[in-house]
Amino acid sequence: MTTEERFGPNDVLTTGQVAKICNVAPRTVSKWFDTGQLRGYRIPGSKDRRIPVQHLVRFMRAHGIPLGQLDSGQTRVLLIDDDPELLGLLGEALKRTERYGVRTAGGSFEAGAIAQEFRPHVILVDVTLPDVDAGRISRFLLGHGELQATKLIGTSGALTDGEIETLRQEGFDSCLRKPFDIHQVISAIEQAVAIVY
Repeated sequence: MTTEERFGPNDVLTTGQVAKICNVAPRTVSKWFDTGQLRGYRIPGSKDRRIPVQHLVRFMRAHGIPLGQLDSGQTRVLLIDDDPELLGLLGEALKRTERYGVRTAGGSFEAGAIAQEFRPHVILVDVTLPDVDAGRISRFLLGHGELQATKLIGTSGALTDGEIETLRQEGFDSCLRKPFDIHQVISAIEQAVAIVY
């Protein structure tokens, strides 16, 4: 974890990461958590604590702790599609707004490696790709604590209403039918990151 790393509003942090950000000992963060000053949750079946960034930001502001690396506000988006031209156009359009950090992948294997390192806030994935299994993507995210808050947006040229409902049941936040324009993509991303559990 580098000090240059940027965190977004939907990231979830460990007590160690919070300690680094606030420049205190991890046991101090645990004390804040255990006394209810800093809101968060415990990982089911373990004693590990997790603190959503939005709660940490509130806590830091209330106690006059400088926000530093938490103040960038950029949303990280991972685009998964086998159409390099679409990935290029969409990626450039999102980057031009300067509100998004963007990475791209041509399939699910490549995307899995990128996701663990990039920790996207939103994944936009073509659900009709041969190596994409919507349920597996959801389970992969749930199985990695640092990715559990990641929002999923499915895309396809031929999604029926029934298929969209199935994707929602499998953990997708929304779906876009191709062809779509950049405004639809931005709207879907913004709606997804606005959902806070």
